Amino acid sequence: QVQLVESGGGLVQPGGSLRLSCAASGSIYSIDVMGWYRQAPGKQRELVARRTRNGAINYADSVKGRFTISGDNAKKMVYLQMNSLKPEDTAVYYCNADGVTTVVGRSVLAYWGQGTQVTVSS
Repeated sequence: QVQLVESGGGLVQPGGSLRLSCAASGSIYSIDVMGWYRQAPGKQRELVARRTRNGAINYADSVKGRFTISGDNAKKMVYLQMNSLKPEDTAVYYCNADGVTTVVGRSVLAYWGQGTQVTVSS
């Protein structure tokens, strides 16, 4: 089985910073893409940032210049450094892993973490 465990969410004031971490565990050989999505109340889930195993990175326009995604393929971890946080960043943030190859083969399913709440408020 594959499990994603997230940490780092919390309450922060506007302009503050948080660092989210996600660790993938299980009998994993490799992961093609790991990333972060978020969902605010009444909104659809949206991509925040993603990183491929070769280091290619994509960001949502709304977070460019403020958020930085990084990862460690060997450790099967991904991070999201969130700076200059705004109230509109408030959402549940989910870790995602796609193209996961395990001891029984390549999974056709993407994996998701449980979600971690990020609240930006005075």
